[in-house]
Amino acid sequence: MMPPTITLPEASMPEEARTITSELAIIGTGIAGFAAAVFALERKLSIAMAGSTGALAYTTGYLDLLGRMPGAAHAVDDPWLALAELRRSEPEHPLSLVATADIERAFTLFTDFLGQEGLAYTPAGRSNLMAMTPVGTVKPTLSVPATMAAGPALMAAGSPCVIVDFHGLKGFSGRQAVANLRQRWPELSTARLAFPGSRGGELYPEIAARSLQVPEVRQQMAEMLRQAAGPASAVGLPALLGMHRPDLVLQDLQRLSGLTLFEIPTMPPAVPGIRLRELFARALPQRGVTIIPQQKVQRLHLDENGACLTLGDNYGTISIHAEAVILATGRFLSGGLEARRDTIREPLLDLPVAQPSGRSQWYEERYTDPRGHAIHRTGIVVDRTFRPLGGDGHPFHPRLFAAGIILAHQDWIRSRSGAGIAIASACRAVDEAARLLGR
Repeated sequence: MMPPTITLPEASMPEEARTITSELAIIGTGIAGFAAAVFALERKLSIAMAGSTGALAYTTGYLDLLGRMPGAAHAVDDPWLALAELRRSEPEHPLSLVATADIERAFTLFTDFLGQEGLAYTPAGRSNLMAMTPVGTVKPTLSVPATMAAGPALMAAGSPCVIVDFHGLKGFSGRQAVANLRQRWPELSTARLAFPGSRGGELYPEIAARSLQVPEVRQQMAEMLRQAAGPASAVGLPALLGMHRPDLVLQDLQRLSGLTLFEIPTMPPAVPGIRLRELFARALPQRGVTIIPQQKVQRLHLDENGACLTLGDNYGTISIHAEAVILATGRFLSGGLEARRDTIREPLLDLPVAQPSGRSQWYEERYTDPRGHAIHRTGIVVDRTFRPLGGDGHPFHPRLFAAGIILAHQDWIRSRSGAGIAIASACRAVDEAARLLGR
């Protein structure tokens, strides 16, 4: 892999421009952008990426593929079978543009990478798991962190279990979880504990998670959990089991307590998403990826030789020169799309955006309309090589690709498919970019 070359200014002249050269530039630091970096590393491409904080911290940590078909009342059990139906009913959906074998390969590569960095995930099986949400409902998802894996199995078996929460912790309630799961899981009870070392007041999830990386704190926590469990042999608790290498924190707590433990996501921003963000920020540069974090690309110029991305920080202007670009900027929360008074636009290149003909059609009259809202299906349109289309219906530029939820014709929230779209489209975009680069 050709390493990126970086030209830095002299220390005495911080306002000078810096130039980064790579084969592939990735715009966006959400799941799609980081997944694209993982796949590009596998292709041995040199990579530079930039993006604002984005929405990664707002994820549960679950990796959904396809949890609900459009208009269906029930959750999807077999997402792979449902993909075949999706291709028939919604051929323009981003997942319909990716072969099943490519989606399987993408999930395997992505979760293997996470496991190598200390954040193991369950393998992508043939059926969805029914996993707990922060409010005690359940949702279908394909793969969950290993720290959460025991929960769906215990729920399916109806095993006696105690859900623990902590004084001062907002965004998670054991009582709420038990109340919502009572019919599905009768052998469920709850207990509220004081977090080790807490002096009252609000308990912040990120601080609590980092404190559990200390062996003495884990020893105290294990004793508290053992007492709270009573006759039950399993305890569920909010996702606080360490920020880095939570698998080791879980194993140690289970050893000390003698219990089967599992995490449940809390309301965002939450530890599982922050774990992912910090894992990628640490692991990718160690493997040669140049990351310019929390900086939005201000301009993107494309020509026959490649692309020039312009951005800046407190030290001045940064230019990234690359032979191909993947646009993975997300939708509204991440700034990939902007909603104006009467239209929705893509701000970086002013790419055409598939959207309703007028603002009055963005939303249905009822917020809970089972059909969803048209604004949630807006985005840029791509061809089967994941190149964005221009106004003439042809690729906007041969060196430009796109991935993630910026893509049109999908409502990832209602279909429980956000991570699936991000991972699958990132894999295909990288495949095509590598082909363009002769790799």
